[in-house]
Amino acid sequence: MYQRVMLKLSGQALAGGTSDVFHGPSIEYIAGEIIALANNGIQVAAMVGGGNVFRGKVSEKWNIERAEADNIGMLGTIANGLMLRGAIESLSDLQPRVMSALAIPSVAEPYIRRRALHHLEKGQIIILVGGIGEPLVTTDYPSVQRAIELKCDAVLAAKNGVDGVYSSDPKVDADAALYEAISYTEAIAKNLSFMDAGALVLARAHSLPTHVFNFDAKGCAQRICNGEVVGTYLNSGIDTRQQS
Repeated sequence: MYQRVMLKLSGQALAGGTSDVFHGPSIEYIAGEIIALANNGIQVAAMVGGGNVFRGKVSEKWNIERAEADNIGMLGTIANGLMLRGAIESLSDLQPRVMSALAIPSVAEPYIRRRALHHLEKGQIIILVGGIGEPLVTTDYPSVQRAIELKCDAVLAAKNGVDGVYSSDPKVDADAALYEAISYTEAIAKNLSFMDAGALVLARAHSLPTHVFNFDAKGCAQRICNGEVVGTYLNSGIDTRQQS
């Protein structure tokens, strides 16, 4: 059973598949899933994306320099983290700590590794925002880096409406196969696009388990922490298996 996990959340999850920046029911659902983990004794660090607010990859379309666009996106992650903290506090007695890689002390603590570890050891949820504090990377990479720094047992890569890692895009390929398990080496070689390749390389170097799963299925994160086979499991040196 996992005792401490990194939950990787996309910014789009807070939009709930709508055209809105924030979708109240979706945010409450995410908060409820995190609260359930904490109430079951799991120490939770959550890395939040900012794609619902602004995505760096649209920089060319808007004629914005990519590094500047990524800075805007990092600010979006801060807004998402504050929104998620507010939702958790409104639904429980928990008091999550928002920790930012960008200095913004009036609304969030700076990310300091030893302080973050102290919060987790006290059973407090930490919400990590600002990515890694530098442009040109998505929040996939810092989710793995922070998981390693904070001695997490695994990364839980939450997807919306996707059950795990497929051999190809299931939306366009009816024959796409769902992997039950796949090694980092094979996932990188096949150029599977569920996470940034840099994040996979870092996870492989540290043999950090990653679980890719459908966050829309209630209770999946808890089931994974309890040792159930849900979604796709990735690690170094494991045999690849497709779901039968």
